[in-house]
Amino acid sequence: MVQLVEYPEIKLPVGQLKGTTRTTIYDDNYYSFEGIPYGKPPVGELRFKAPLPAEPWTGVKNCTDFNIKPIQKNPLTGIVEGSEDCLYLNVYAKTLNSPKPLPVLVWIYGGSFLFGEATRHMYSPDYFMSEDVVVVTLNYRLCSLGFLSVEDPSVDVPGNAGIKDQVLALKWVKQYIQHFNGDPENITVFGDSAGGASTHFLTATEQTRGLFHKAICMSGTMFNGWSITPPKDYAYRLAKQHGYQGANKDVEVIKYLRSLKPDQLVCHDVLNDEDKRNGVSFSFGPCIEPYVSESCVVPEHPRNMMASAWTNTIPIMFGGTSDEGLLIYPKYKMFPKMLQAYQMDPERLLPHEVKVKNDRAKNLELAKKLSENHFGDKHPHESDLSKVIYYSGIKMFWHGVHRSVLARLKYASGPTYLYRFGFDSPTFNHHRKRFCGNDIKTGVAHADDISYLWYAFYSWKLQKNSKEYQTLQKMVKIFVDFAKASVLDEFELTGLVNEAKSIKWKPVQADDPFMALNINNNVEFAVIPEKKDLLVWDTIYEPDQLC
Repeated sequence: MVQLVEYPEIKLPVGQLKGTTRTTIYDDNYYSFEGIPYGKPPVGELRFKAPLPAEPWTGVKNCTDFNIKPIQKNPLTGIVEGSEDCLYLNVYAKTLNSPKPLPVLVWIYGGSFLFGEATRHMYSPDYFMSEDVVVVTLNYRLCSLGFLSVEDPSVDVPGNAGIKDQVLALKWVKQYIQHFNGDPENITVFGDSAGGASTHFLTATEQTRGLFHKAICMSGTMFNGWSITPPKDYAYRLAKQHGYQGANKDVEVIKYLRSLKPDQLVCHDVLNDEDKRNGVSFSFGPCIEPYVSESCVVPEHPRNMMASAWTNTIPIMFGGTSDEGLLIYPKYKMFPKMLQAYQMDPERLLPHEVKVKNDRAKNLELAKKLSENHFGDKHPHESDLSKVIYYSGIKMFWHGVHRSVLARLKYASGPTYLYRFGFDSPTFNHHRKRFCGNDIKTGVAHADDISYLWYAFYSWKLQKNSKEYQTLQKMVKIFVDFAKASVLDEFELTGLVNEAKSIKWKPVQADDPFMALNINNNVEFAVIPEKKDLLVWDTIYEPDQLC
């Protein structure tokens, strides 16, 4: 075991900081620098606005520990936690001295744009620190504080502040990561769910040009229906919920909302019945900004952004899990009338962006096509619930991933890779266990692949001969090898534990965009099982709207 300096100090152009050393659950040593400010506290007049770089500091900043999360409502307890002053990041390095600087992996957490954090409590780098890499995790603003949008340019709140936080953090990484032995010319951005969609937005905006070199979007992309919030008067509705009695004028609404305590602005549902019927997922999330500002990240629809994305020349990986729709199971169980609503109003089966472009007759025709494909001659509430869960996984996650792959094939010259995570553990698939209900004992739920990349407070040390540990090793190696590789025209995976031979992972091709790395008990390069259904979903879009 290599002996590390217990309290390393690093001098940055903006100030000096002190880190510490840590030991992973599997006894690997690494350096840890936590709670490094990258943005000014977004409070007062800066609330809802694009972030500004953090001010330089004097003295030595103590970065040995950090437990601040963006203010949010805990999805399991309902308790409001965190701070509005949250623009900090963490850097973890296997070593601060090596012949060559190390590849950098920058993590964007998910959580429906409502919850999430960059602390070791949730995302500890224990598994990655068995490899020669530098890992960065970052906080960004959530809910209305991160995604509220109004139209009046004089207010300077066009939306997407949370994604702009991520952009500012990436600028920090690009500028300073060399001081942590990271390679500023080899940075991979990756994220899951809302973090995957965020990563996809980061690949499409000009604001990030040159800031990274590869990207991984896990179970979330710009093409998922929940990743774009339609233009509505949500700021006005939020203000009215908290007692505002004035007119719907952006200047007055924002002034009022800035007068409220931050815990009054988290996790509020301002959607009305029409919004919900039309399939709007979140009150506050990424939006097409109402005007182009200096910091604008989403000036137009993602389809149009993809056509000219600067990342069309770099490698990008997309993926998902085999049972994404398990995430929605608790809602179906708690509100069984949700299933009957599909019979009463079949248009609910359609994604929002399809529904709003057609008349009712056309929508009913398309809904019938989906219903017959997924449920045969039965209504959803009469069908096997497993079919409803599968349909939900296609609608909410897999078809968005598929459309993103098609868009890359249409516009990009860089390679595009696809994976499908299907390893089913009765004990270690933590997101299924935590979010899908105690009566669900099997299945690979949305975000279960995270369990095999990050150590968290609910994880434990695995026996090294267990299939869970072997899968963990495979996942880390796949992601790290992707980050390390300089040429990715064909990706050869060698040395995967318990695999008899190397595996050639080829980029997806236009003639069969369903070939993927299937990660189950073993790893194989094969067609994903969702192919037939994804092709049906393709047909409900007009060709120019698909990708």
